[in-house]
Amino acid sequence: MSVRGLLSSLCYFSIFFAPFLLPVIVWIAVRDEYVREHAKKAILSHIFPIIAAIPLLYFIATANHAGSVIGFVLLFAVVYLGVFVYNIYKGIMTLREAA
Repeated sequence: MSVRGLLSSLCYFSIFFAPFLLPVIVWIAVRDEYVREHAKKAILSHIFPIIAAIPLLYFIATANHAGSVIGFVLLFAVVYLGVFVYNIYKGIMTLREAA
């Protein structure tokens, strides 16, 4: 297994322990384009739930019923779970590609 494959997959797996921080450090510190590309994708996938939370907060603030709030929170949970599963999938695929 190569170091570049391990670093690339670690950027995705950082959703467990250091989301956003580890991919940014790897993206800045490493000069290998393969690793930088995966670090950039991991950064974007870690930022996506934060971007999705902005309209969620607006919708919750302007909701007229408690059911709407529950629906918006459930929608955010589905989005976050999807991003979480995506990061795990990409980390595994990157490890398999490097092996």
